[in-house]
Amino acid sequence: QVQLVESGGGLVQAGGSLRLSCAASGRTFSSYRMGWFRQAPGKEREFVASINRGGGSTYYADSVKGRFTISRDNAKNTVYLQMNSLKPEDTAVYYCAAATSFMGSSNPRNYDYWGQGTQVTVSS
Repeated sequence: QVQLVESGGGLVQAGGSLRLSCAASGRTFSSYRMGWFRQAPGKEREFVASINRGGGSTYYADSVKGRFTISRDNAKNTVYLQMNSLKPEDTAVYYCAAATSFMGSSNPRNYDYWGQGTQVTVSS
């Protein structure tokens, strides 16, 4: 089992940047595929990005491709989401998640553990 704690959210102006972190407990962090999702008020949770166990393969939603970068440091049990060129439509609660399966990385149902979320607000 793994516990996930996100940090780094906040209020930023459009065009600005934020870096989210997700710290994981336990000694098996490197065995999990990791993902970032977000949920805006009144909307379903949507996929943002994922990274495989070794960090060599990443996958992004079209809406963030070229602006966001996911990375991980297995020695620090941490996954990151660097967000650049932020837009008001990026406003949401951002969640990190851990998956043991190799099923589709963009489906939240394929993730086993979730953090509590961190709020990101982008003002216009």
